Amino acid sequence: MSRFVLAIALTLWGGAFLSAQDTFQPKPVDDTDNKGVLYNREVAFSLRPHTNGFALGTEFGRLRTYYLTRTFHIEVGELKHHKEHRTNLDRSSATGRISRAFVYGKQNNFYVLRAGIGEKRYFSEKAKYKGVAVGISYKGGPSLGILKPYYLELLSTENSTSPFYSTIPTKYSAAVHDDFLDPWNIFGSSSWTRGFNEIKLVPGLHAQFAVHFDWGAFDEYLKAAEAGIMLDLYFRKVPIMVEVPDVENRPFFLNLFINLQLGKRS
Repeated sequence: MSRFVLAIALTLWGGAFLSAQDTFQPKPVDDTDNKGVLYNREVAFSLRPHTNGFALGTEFGRLRTYYLTRTFHIEVGELKHHKEHRTNLDRSSATGRISRAFVYGKQNNFYVLRAGIGEKRYFSEKAKYKGVAVGISYKGGPSLGILKPYYLELLSTENSTSPFYSTIPTKYSAAVHDDFLDPWNIFGSSSWTRGFNEIKLVPGLHAQFAVHFDWGAFDEYLKAAEAGIMLDLYFRKVPIMVEVPDVENRPFFLNLFINLQLGKRS
């Protein structure tokens, strides 16, 4: 009788154990260093308008852990002086032509090529659940500034008995200081392509810091935005404007920016 009771008890215990195996699963191992890492690399294309200009770029990332991505970036853009203002003066009655808009007092366009390394760090795991992952990004490296002379069409009476009959494309120099800054002598800006054979290079450095928002930080397709601050520093003053009272050129540019990124992970 005791053996029969023991057999019944063992049978019932075995059934309960198998049933429990169907209902409960063991908790997975929590490997913090590798949690959520589904991809190894990412490439993103970015559009970054900022306080005084814009930049277009590409960023290459290597995912080290769920929380950390190391990046390399390269971008090109334009930096403007904070005193720049586009205007247009009507000269059609004098020349019979419509003038182009221009920036009064501008003597150079300033473009910049940036490259460098950085990191992107997430604060939480929200991206695992298709939410918004929040983190920070910081990067920096060398910059190469490109100065291109800014040409104005100055009104002229050459080869004509009629005043203001033609215009001459003119870049700024001390010899034309008065004419270049005389609003009544300006017929707008020259073609944007004029001056590319006269460029000068200005080396420098840059650094950026931003709050990073990623819609699905480890989805295949990258969709992110950043808001932050950036500093461009050069080894001499950048002569964008003609220096007059209340207008001074500086060797640095401090800007706020928004960075929009689209890309893919693999």
